[in-house]
Amino acid sequence: MAAHTSRTLVGRDAELTELSSLLGVRSFPGGGAPGGGGTPGAAVLLAGDAGVGKTRLLVELRDLAFAAGWQVFAGHCLDFGDSALPYLPFSEVLGRIAAELPDAVEQVATQYPALARLQPGRRVLGSSDIATDQAAALDRADLFEAVHTLLETAAGRAPVLLVVEDTHWADQSTRDLLSFLFSRPFEGPVAMVASYRADDLHRRHPLRRQVAEWSRIRGVQRLALSPLPESAVRALIQELVPDGLAEQELADIIERADGNAFFVEELTSAAAEPGRWVPADLADVLLVRLDRLDETARQVVRTASVAGRRVSHDMLVATAGLEADALDDGLRRAVEMNVLVPQGERYAFRHALLGEAVYDDLLPGERVRLHARYAEALQSGAARGTAAALARHARLATDLDTALTASIQAGREAWDVGGPDEAAYHYQQALELLGDPRRCERAEVDVSKLVTSAAEALSESGDPQRAVALIQEQLDRLPDDAPPEWRSRMLTTRAGILIVVDTDEDPAEISAEALALAPEGENHWRARALTTHARVLAGMGRYDEAQAAGMEALALDERLDLNQLASEAITTLSGLKKTGPKEGLREALVDAVARAEEADAVHAELRARFLLGRSFEDWAEFDGSEQWFRSAIERAVGTGLTWAPYALESRVQLAWIRWVRGAWDDVLDLTDLRGETPPPIPRAILSALRMSVEQGRGADVAAEARKLRRFWAREGAVAIHSAALEMVQAGRAGDAAGAVQVYDDVVAVLGRTWHEWFSARIRFGAIAAGAVARAMTTMSAAERSAYLEKVERISDDGHIVVQRYDDPSGHWGPEGRAWKKRLDAETLRVRWLAGVDAPPQDVLVGSWRETVTCFEDFGHVHELAQMRTVLAGILRATGDTAGAREQGDLARAVAHELGARPLLDDLLAIGSAPVRSESAPDALTPRETEILALVADGRSNGEIARQLFISAKTVSVHVSNILAKLDAASRTEAAAIARRRDLL
Repeated sequence: MAAHTSRTLVGRDAELTELSSLLGVRSFPGGGAPGGGGTPGAAVLLAGDAGVGKTRLLVELRDLAFAAGWQVFAGHCLDFGDSALPYLPFSEVLGRIAAELPDAVEQVATQYPALARLQPGRRVLGSSDIATDQAAALDRADLFEAVHTLLETAAGRAPVLLVVEDTHWADQSTRDLLSFLFSRPFEGPVAMVASYRADDLHRRHPLRRQVAEWSRIRGVQRLALSPLPESAVRALIQELVPDGLAEQELADIIERADGNAFFVEELTSAAAEPGRWVPADLADVLLVRLDRLDETARQVVRTASVAGRRVSHDMLVATAGLEADALDDGLRRAVEMNVLVPQGERYAFRHALLGEAVYDDLLPGERVRLHARYAEALQSGAARGTAAALARHARLATDLDTALTASIQAGREAWDVGGPDEAAYHYQQALELLGDPRRCERAEVDVSKLVTSAAEALSESGDPQRAVALIQEQLDRLPDDAPPEWRSRMLTTRAGILIVVDTDEDPAEISAEALALAPEGENHWRARALTTHARVLAGMGRYDEAQAAGMEALALDERLDLNQLASEAITTLSGLKKTGPKEGLREALVDAVARAEEADAVHAELRARFLLGRSFEDWAEFDGSEQWFRSAIERAVGTGLTWAPYALESRVQLAWIRWVRGAWDDVLDLTDLRGETPPPIPRAILSALRMSVEQGRGADVAAEARKLRRFWAREGAVAIHSAALEMVQAGRAGDAAGAVQVYDDVVAVLGRTWHEWFSARIRFGAIAAGAVARAMTTMSAAERSAYLEKVERISDDGHIVVQRYDDPSGHWGPEGRAWKKRLDAETLRVRWLAGVDAPPQDVLVGSWRETVTCFEDFGHVHELAQMRTVLAGILRATGDTAGAREQGDLARAVAHELGARPLLDDLLAIGSAPVRSESAPDALTPRETEILALVADGRSNGEIARQLFISAKTVSVHVSNILAKLDAASRTEAAAIARRRDLL
């Protein structure tokens, strides 16, 4: 775990700018008067909850003031209860001024002897002969005037910033002196800031009235620090833990910390510990608030903590054990002390962690009794609540029979409102409670239905691997005398989920067993098993069997009026039309979508939309594929199935297509998981796609990509994307051995998971061969010969893949042709570079021109630019400089558009550089020209984004491209070049 606190100001740039502007903190050459923002005597009241970052902001302000030539004097109020020393922060300030400006202090003390009362170590009450009230008043006035004059005198040397921290602990004398300084103008540059904890200012706090009075004084401004936004919290955690935390841990800290920097730091430091708890040091700080309450208020707060963050008034009436008047008094005191906050008919803890700390402080028996009261109130109707709440309270009250029933009901409710992850949690809680055979017997629950519901919820929430394992665990626990229908239902569900994950098992064998166990005749058990069996057979490529089973299933489903199962069967049968013309498949699937919508069969509808997207994708008809994938994503989000298998696959495929088409910012948006908590495998797939863009723009992603290896055997899509990242990175590093090793590793894993001659081997082989070619120039003759043998072996593997390709449509699409042609071209390049059986130049050049053509047909923008770059290098090496320039210029334009720095570096490395001239810069796109005009008008990225209705991030990318194309070092220079060249 990293350092406990951050040394970097995070998320407070706007507040720092506003604060420094209000105070007039600017640079003063020669020590003149403030300039720009703020006036002499300006004052700011800085408010914020404890731990929100007031002190950190003031430290940054101090450093800014020092850098601008200011003098900064700070004093702190301390919590001495009712025994606070009068003027304590000003005594501290006087000590600091005396250390830096002793002559000034001596001069003012001579004029105002009362100043000596503030000197550290000389805190006397005054002479014994000054006994009258009038003398004390005169002495007090003399003291106030002395402090004012001292600050004025110090300001004659350089501007002064006076800081008084924690004024919520200030004594009355300190508050009175601050009132005097706020209301008495200064002739010199003196600025003041006083900070206080807003959450400590309960209704009876003496500073509450004082702040209201100060706010009415001319020149006094108020600045409240709000909680940090989520983006800033994430940045702070990254600062504290450079290696990062798992997204679930991040989300947990963000939720619990409420944007409070101190809470974030404390929770982050405890993140390595298991369980959800409040660190002891933080709990002690939080529970101090509880000590300020009377016993009745403490009882109310303890009772409220059992509910969590919020509790209804009715629930407190039913559970607090207090009369109405006592309850109201306790609530009023808790609200006045800022422990609870009214929210309509509910009360919430001001800080979520405060509620957790109070709950953790309950005695075990006290906790059980309070949970039992909550459960009783929910069951009796004395207070309203959900089945999920009843399940939680009953379980923690050890009423496990009630907890079981409520958990099942909570699962159903969550599923009905589109919350599969919550449903999965509640169903699994119920299964855990059924682990007791006696409870299982008493409950008379259909275990197979509960297991199926839990597994389907897990699968739809994005964790089908866990769903498969859960069913197997429950199958192993089934007693021998369990009804065969139970086993049939569980096996049916397991087979249906297995078809969407990578596994060594045979889903068709499992679905066949499920069908054999289903009751004979016409019943829903058999209809479900038969429908799933047809889908599994289709997924396994056993199309004739799938056709027969699908027809039988559809007939049975329709006879039994099982509309959703009938829609599943129709989707399966529609997908089988891929053995014919693509138009027939698409027509059938469009009809399947309509039937599924009519039957409200969401899963069948998502599958049909996904299959339509894949049909267009296979033919590189990307407009159609994007349309159907987007529709699947929108439908899934609308029904709460964001991470369901076909919803996730649609998002992955859409991101991949946007990557291929060069819309890299769209890829970053689609793979931005901030605020989302997907299961590990979906996160891994999307992270790999995101890293493709980052790598394309120059980031070294090797270490992050290698972390994804643990998912290779569980999900081939992770291997497909992350292995390519590793090989590309190895190629950039000139590590031919590393690239070949990654190829062998991923082929070994996927060869076991899928089959030995899977089609992606061709793409892997092309990338690996390309990495070897990049490293050839640094090898000895012996090494070149050895690596040529490795490349020849990889090439032979690719040719076997093509020979054994058995897609029923017989279609080898544009993508496959492009990668196959690149593999052949890379093999020729390696032979050419190795000087072993080198191909004639015209053969080599012809092969690479064909490769460029294939990638043009495919439409892969970045790969096409890379192929042009390689071709440009070959052409230059063979003497065709004009052809090299043509290919290089085309590649360069794409590299600038994408922000692909490595491509530009490769072009420079082969001697392909743009011709720089005032009249012929790299061409700007229409969008870049539009943005350049706004840049020339002095617009910021944010302003441009709002005007053009695009993201600021997209504007930033365009501006970077513009600077690169114009060879400009800044926005100002780019505007000047544009005007000079009449580009606007």
